[in-house]
Amino acid sequence: MLESLYLNLAQHDALSDAEKALLAEAMTFERHFAVGQDIVASGARPTHSTLILDGLAARYKVLENGGRQFTSLQVPGDFVDLHAFLLKTMDHGIVAMSPCHVMFADHSRLRAITEEAPHLTRLLWLDTLVDGAIHREWIVAMGRRSKTSHLAHLLCELFVRLQVVQRTNGMSFHLPLSQAELADVLGLSVVHMNRVIGALRKVGVVNWANHTVTILDWHRLQEIAEFDPTYLSLTREPR
Repeated sequence: MLESLYLNLAQHDALSDAEKALLAEAMTFERHFAVGQDIVASGARPTHSTLILDGLAARYKVLENGGRQFTSLQVPGDFVDLHAFLLKTMDHGIVAMSPCHVMFADHSRLRAITEEAPHLTRLLWLDTLVDGAIHREWIVAMGRRSKTSHLAHLLCELFVRLQVVQRTNGMSFHLPLSQAELADVLGLSVVHMNRVIGALRKVGVVNWANHTVTILDWHRLQEIAEFDPTYLSLTREPR
């Protein structure tokens, strides 16, 4: 059941059977969330951290005028709020963008891991550092990339992250987001979002139908996105 987590962490460094057992022991219970349901609410003080087993979730902030901005997407194998273990109070929400199956790691057991398993602790720490790197890339994309490049970058990132946890099918992956939700990710109107998707289709780099994205020309998509996966720390090496 935790295979996606093991694959996610093992992309950075080898994960021992003993470390896998410690992670399994930290999990206390599981739950399913419906589309649109908050997995973690802004202002909450969770006593556990939430692991996505299946589905797609998003971090988000809501403005006083009701506007919503997504700040990252979370895929299977991701802890959506591992940072809450130390921060205590959540300053943003995490919502299910598709039906989500999650498991919860009790903070007392995570604390025991930090005291007893330094290598595993470093891998979990790295997981939060990659979250921060993703946020930096999203900020750059939002502020400096063209919207076509921004969308191309998002698609490259999701494809690579889903490929790591074996959730791709060849060059295709499932993206259960409406155009309105994608507009909230890129900070666009729905009309502009439709044009941006059309621009990628027009140059022949992607096919997008029934929530399935198929990459037709990976190298060209990377060029449009100026995508460099270094920020995802995909090289396995001693940590």
